[in-house]
Amino acid sequence: MIEKHIILEDVDPVVFYGVNNVNIQMVKALYPKLRIVARGNVLHVMGDELEMCALEENIEKLQKHCLKYNSLAEEDILHILRGERVAKEGVEGVVVYSVTGKPISARSENQQKLVRAYQDNDMIFATGPAGSGKTYMSIALAVRSLKNKEIRKIILSRPAVEAGEKLGFLPGDMRDKIDPYLQPLYDALEDMIPAQKLREMMEQNVIQIAPLAFMRGRTLNDAVVILDEAQNTTTAQIKMFLTRMGNNTKMIITGDPSQVDLPRGVRSGLSEALEILSSVKGIGFIQMDKKDIVRHKLVSRIVEAYDKHSKESHQTT
Repeated sequence: MIEKHIILEDVDPVVFYGVNNVNIQMVKALYPKLRIVARGNVLHVMGDELEMCALEENIEKLQKHCLKYNSLAEEDILHILRGERVAKEGVEGVVVYSVTGKPISARSENQQKLVRAYQDNDMIFATGPAGSGKTYMSIALAVRSLKNKEIRKIILSRPAVEAGEKLGFLPGDMRDKIDPYLQPLYDALEDMIPAQKLREMMEQNVIQIAPLAFMRGRTLNDAVVILDEAQNTTTAQIKMFLTRMGNNTKMIITGDPSQVDLPRGVRSGLSEALEILSSVKGIGFIQMDKKDIVRHKLVSRIVEAYDKHSKESHQTT
């Protein structure tokens, strides 16, 4: 009789054990020669050596399934422990799975181009209107790379530029003032990573969310780095950001050049970067449009109405 501790490193124990520990109870029932006690993210196992080896191998398979799909159902456990193929593995074109197990994949031609550009380039500029999925898909690609252990961290950033509001009037300290600007990034992450695991990753700086100003002086290695709302950067800011790139790092810069909130007379750093870097090898450029908008159907109509109004205004001036 031997004793071992099996650590659940990559998965959320809450998801792995199941509601009311139903999953771990099933594992116990399938290994009657072993005494299995689950505490936190550690399985304390005692019993037959051969059974122990088989359990370790299958726990690893269950972890990989749970990490990939953000779920672990009783039927999945049975299939995996019997060495059978899980039906979900036949789904193609999936980037990652949401916390509810829903597949997240490119939903338009330009989103598919973004996925391909990510594979072929170390730096990608993805521009387009609100709701076209450029930020959401970028974060999905970053989460996939993290889950596949291709990188060690994800770094998400935004310039803290007011869109009609003033930072000074928001309550709280600097973190409280900046968090509202970063909320869309939190929202996307919460869709893709279970809550407890996401908190752990943020506490351990595996996932970092920070305003653009916090990037100065850093060299970013082994990471996917996403700069969102880049149209609100100045020339100096975006140049500073782009030159933070280190080894084994991918950068995705997203923004909507038509929604610049910089002071009058200040040119968007994103627009300038698109011109200067257009012929640089190793950089991919994806231009999204109204056809890529995947929010409520009214969003497309609103964007179209504003575009039409803008064109008519320019014609009359």
